[in-house]
Amino acid sequence: MNPGRGGSEPDAVTALAADAYVYGSPLVRQLSAVQACLQEGCGTPAPAPFNDFAHADGPATPGRHTPYAPADLVDALAQLDLSGGPVRLHVPDTGGAYYVLQFVDAWGNAFAYLGTRATGTDEGDWMVVPPGWAGTVPDVVSGVIDAPTSVVSVLGRLACDGPEDMPRVRALQQELTLTHLGDRAHRTGLPATEPGVPGELRFFEELRVWMADFPPAAADRAYQDRFQPLGLLEEGISPYVSAGPGLVRALRRGLALGRLRVEQAARPHTVAAEGAPGAWRMIPHLRDYNLDHFGVGTLRSPEWKILDREASYLVRAVAARRGRWLPHGYEAVYAHTSRDSLGRPLDGAHSYALHFTQPPPAGAFWSLTVYDSPGGHLVTNAADRYAIGDRTPGLVHGDDGSLTLSLSADPPADAAGAANWLPLPAGGFRPVLRLHLPGQAVLDGSYVVPALQRLGDGPGP
Repeated sequence: MNPGRGGSEPDAVTALAADAYVYGSPLVRQLSAVQACLQEGCGTPAPAPFNDFAHADGPATPGRHTPYAPADLVDALAQLDLSGGPVRLHVPDTGGAYYVLQFVDAWGNAFAYLGTRATGTDEGDWMVVPPGWAGTVPDVVSGVIDAPTSVVSVLGRLACDGPEDMPRVRALQQELTLTHLGDRAHRTGLPATEPGVPGELRFFEELRVWMADFPPAAADRAYQDRFQPLGLLEEGISPYVSAGPGLVRALRRGLALGRLRVEQAARPHTVAAEGAPGAWRMIPHLRDYNLDHFGVGTLRSPEWKILDREASYLVRAVAARRGRWLPHGYEAVYAHTSRDSLGRPLDGAHSYALHFTQPPPAGAFWSLTVYDSPGGHLVTNAADRYAIGDRTPGLVHGDDGSLTLSLSADPPADAAGAANWLPLPAGGFRPVLRLHLPGQAVLDGSYVVPALQRLGDGPGP
């Protein structure tokens, strides 16, 4: 049946289109990001062609307007195209310093990790090979990374202890290299979609083309076959260039319904649902939708999988909407809050204390960064300090091992408070606590980040 000529019940097609959005939006978001990285750059790294790294020139600063960018990590980003064959990835010896390279396929699945947790910090060479590759692996490589799709994003994060640490990080960047090993040229861009498709149907056209070029896991294909009535499985000329009015209406409605479904699932819980006022929100298991591809450095035990495959599609769509390229919880967990211990919105006009009876459990390191709200940007302060954590020199702990961080616009008068001070911007703000290689107590939910205590006044607004 030609889907542009009617034939299906509008309600049924609308519902199917909504399902297609939930299922396919991670693919479209991921490959749209790949395209942006090739042409415009992503965040702090500049644009770079396939099979080449783009490096940030330092951690995030107030001058870089990338929302919620970390102030103590330096990004390295590469988009791989394996259509011409494998690539060799060289990783340097970081001397024990934390780093991670996360591999993400076209569908948004994190399918491999290299780095401190996964493979250690020694120098090595890895082959990244396309689906179905059956060539010879050289003896000199440390291992093989089997890519589920022929386009892959590699997200690198290198720990950096401030401007004085950047010469070390730059040296590592120079040694982090990719070499194309294939016997034919790789692509220079993504498969092109059909021109002339109306704007409101672009999502379905991109999904149609990219779904064909980057097929999902075999277990997903039966579900994907359901979308035949939408034209998503048609080859050749796009069915959306001259789609009938009935199909156009159904696709528009389905797109809106699918977006609403994902937005509702992505909304933060209410204060009552989260627990006590000022509770920090963290989701260690948001990336558990990868059910099929477990490469180097991934964990495949049951607690890191969503058993219901169809339910995993909605989680994957929420994860793609909330922030692409975040790692699995066993690599890093990010916690955030917007209210104090009495449920009041956080505001830089006030001073706050964050008291840890014991430092946060993290095998690599932890840090706290403050961003303005709602923008999520770093704001210039006189101290030029934008993160505080276990790598901050001179932190003062209590005799019992406790640690109290001071958050305020002006530095505290006492020496301990000043040593443990993180400057606040004017107005609303949002703190983000990052735990790299979090402890088991974080992952199983038994560790609770303490609420921020507002200082110096009563329970006012």
